[in-house]
Amino acid sequence: MKKFFGEFKTFISKGNVMDMAVGVIVGGAFSAIVSSLTDDIINPLIGTIFKMDFANLVVNINGAELRYGAFIMAIINFIIIAFVLFLVVKGFNKLRTAGENLKKKEEEAPAAPTTKICPFCKSEIPIDATRCPHCTSEQPEEAE
Repeated sequence: MKKFFGEFKTFISKGNVMDMAVGVIVGGAFSAIVSSLTDDIINPLIGTIFKMDFANLVVNINGAELRYGAFIMAIINFIIIAFVLFLVVKGFNKLRTAGENLKKKEEEAPAAPTTKICPFCKSEIPIDATRCPHCTSEQPEEAE
């Protein structure tokens, strides 16, 4: 039982679970904003264009009330939420790939050389050497 709770504690404290929890909370708040946008702004505009309120479209079948207007508005809400989320995800992906490309460019930059070739014996020696350890010749000053 201790092992089970230990595994659960490890799982719950991982960063991905916390990120997911924050995402769900932010998603709920975002959904409320988009619902308000559609209910309070877009639906009335659509109503004025078509000169009707879609939310009031109802069909009675044997006493059962089918509110297909509310269903149409739910579809419009879904499309708007999906489009906005698409734009948000696309923007985040663009930022992430830009950051990765910048990181790759930094990694690809050549490092400063740490060795040089002795002009006399052609051995590889440290860049700041004043004498070659192989042939003991004095190294000429480097012109920068």
